[in-house]
Amino acid sequence: MLRALIFDVDGTLADTESAHRAAFNYAFSEFGLDWHWDDAQYTALLEISGGKERILHYWRARQPELRELGATALQDAVNRLHELKTAAYGAAVNQGEVALRPGVLALMEAAMAQGLQLAIATTTSPVNIAALLRRAMGPDWRLNFTAIGDASTAPIKKPHPQVYLQMLAALGLDASHCLAFEDSANGLRAATAAGLSTLVTPTRYTAHHDFSGAVQVLPSLTGVDLAQLRHWHAQAQQPGVTRQPALA
Repeated sequence: MLRALIFDVDGTLADTESAHRAAFNYAFSEFGLDWHWDDAQYTALLEISGGKERILHYWRARQPELRELGATALQDAVNRLHELKTAAYGAAVNQGEVALRPGVLALMEAAMAQGLQLAIATTTSPVNIAALLRRAMGPDWRLNFTAIGDASTAPIKKPHPQVYLQMLAALGLDASHCLAFEDSANGLRAATAAGLSTLVTPTRYTAHHDFSGAVQVLPSLTGVDLAQLRHWHAQAQQPGVTRQPALA
């Protein structure tokens, strides 16, 4: 029986990556760096989960030895860059530049009306989650979710299943009673490693990923109802079923 829906945030609840990319570039400029991530470069960098991890990966790729900065100074610089980026992203959300993807809110409302629990499993920061969902769902948005896992609670980023395992424990449910929602290969790998059946809605940044193992791969959640979710979930629980994602 399907008893809970567990959602990723960036790319899944909302197509946030263009706003994130612009916020990173703003932070680089404010920090006095000549870095600029274009679409192609940012798409490649999304293979690295986590904003701070992404900055550090890029910095080391540009300057492998980083002789002029010690370990503490380097981490301080990364933290400051991420603070600037987070503030810029929050401002973009507050100005209405980011909205939930089609079908997301309707599906959440239907799930809550029928007694299903909702949870979030993401690598993004609590500040980013709050900015997005406060605007989309109102000041009491947190009350809609039984549990929230994020960068502050799960330091080991996807594709590691840490955040999903935490959410299953918080929900008090076996993975067979839950359905995960993701947009990327790293997210899919994390969810399936935790034993979760997973539905994927890619974005233009992740459409090229390998989604083998997903229950379904759909362009969005528009028109998807709980009856369909229950059917796909039940199919996925049958022994020996091979999951073949097909973009509808």
